[in-house]
Amino acid sequence: MNRPLKQLALVIASAAIVSSAQARDQVRIVGSSTVYPFSSYVAEEFGVTTDHPTPVIEATGSGGGMKLFCEGVGSNTPDITNASRRMKASEFERCQENGVTDITEAFIGYDGIAFAQSNTNDAAAFTLEQIALAVAAQVPVDGKLVANPYTRWNQIDPSLPDRKITIYGPPSTSGTRDSFEELVLEAATEKMDGYGGEGYSKVRNDGVFVPAGENDNLIVQKLSEDTEAFGVFGYSFLEENEDSLSGATIDGIAPSPEAISEETYPVARTMFFYIKNQHAEEAPVMYDYADLFMSEKMVGNLGYLKGIGLIPAHEEARKAARQAVADRKTLTLSDLQG
Repeated sequence: MNRPLKQLALVIASAAIVSSAQARDQVRIVGSSTVYPFSSYVAEEFGVTTDHPTPVIEATGSGGGMKLFCEGVGSNTPDITNASRRMKASEFERCQENGVTDITEAFIGYDGIAFAQSNTNDAAAFTLEQIALAVAAQVPVDGKLVANPYTRWNQIDPSLPDRKITIYGPPSTSGTRDSFEELVLEAATEKMDGYGGEGYSKVRNDGVFVPAGENDNLIVQKLSEDTEAFGVFGYSFLEENEDSLSGATIDGIAPSPEAISEETYPVARTMFFYIKNQHAEEAPVMYDYADLFMSEKMVGNLGYLKGIGLIPAHEEARKAARQAVADRKTLTLSDLQG
């Protein structure tokens, strides 16, 4: 071999060694607190059944996770982010601006947002409009939008209990908060006089709606201490705590797996995780984790995750989502706008 070719071979071999040395076998995940229990279950199973370490997962909220995920490519950024709502077009564009240009979307199933209370109270029933009027920063009074004056439920509607309005919910960085604003506030207010036919999503900040942290378990704990209050969190947390909590009906529909999967429950939502394909060489094991997550063993009708609150999608939707991950399908802006 002549000298130039020999030098080139040494360079290639050295690069391969460096690449191999840089590859890591621990997946780094951030994102939704609602998806966190499902992701954690898969991570523990992955750690037990493979030769790889258990992935590291941080519950940052969907918005917080997207921010970290879209910061760029490299070892200081996560491989995967969980989300309890779909990636926003603005988040996708931020990813693109920062060089995160190859993303695969993984749809894992459904969850609902529960509006729940301590089961020491009588059963509760609300309409979307009544909940929106309790939570919105501004409400219509005599044809004008004014700062929300309601402090007791029966001020909104005499048929509701004479009970102080206190609602513990997620902060603005949470996907649960995003979904609540869209599926409750915007959906109700766009049909109400006074909002000009447009959805209104600003949550009041006068102490009635209390952001209680990214961890939904903290909200559950608050309801055991403040039994007059209501809480906003993922259905899986209601199911886990059915011995102490009860979910209110919304527009006459109780939160249940059937109502959520059929999307008859007004506050049903889809859940996802997103894969940074540009980390394929740095963390190739992330695909093994993703494939396990998408398997029937996990997200199917008889899957393990159903036992801890995941509402499985219909079979055809599961197959399509699994194929998208297997193909490492690249997400596009038109996908999010469709």
